[in-house]
Amino acid sequence: MKRRSLLFSALLALPFDAFAGDVIASSEVTLTPDEIRDVFLGEKHRAGGIVLIPIDNAAAQEEFLSKVLQTDAQKYYSRWTKKSFREGIVAPALKGSDAEVIAFVRSNQGAVGYVRRPVTGFRILHSF
Repeated sequence: MKRRSLLFSALLALPFDAFAGDVIASSEVTLTPDEIRDVFLGEKHRAGGIVLIPIDNAAAQEEFLSKVLQTDAQKYYSRWTKKSFREGIVAPALKGSDAEVIAFVRSNQGAVGYVRRPVTGFRILHSF
């Protein structure tokens, strides 16, 4: 019984943000995990005739870069700097929180972003 009590106490001590994250999009966008990677690396710009608008989230960026793009911030920004100069492509806008990403995705067709907390009313493209 004591062991069960310790386990329960340990679970309660976990942070509420133990949820990893979701990649969300407006309802008309469907992407595979590989396509999501391509969108955030500037390789994919359209899906079914819809212009895609990737949005970074400062609150979840480190985990997203690590788990989904398998890179770190330095390499990510270096890649975008090069793409900007070579191809004239603009890096994803950086929003400061889940709420800002949610608001942007809600109001922009083709928007694709990621959040740390579970959300409803959006297409969940990928969980990380």
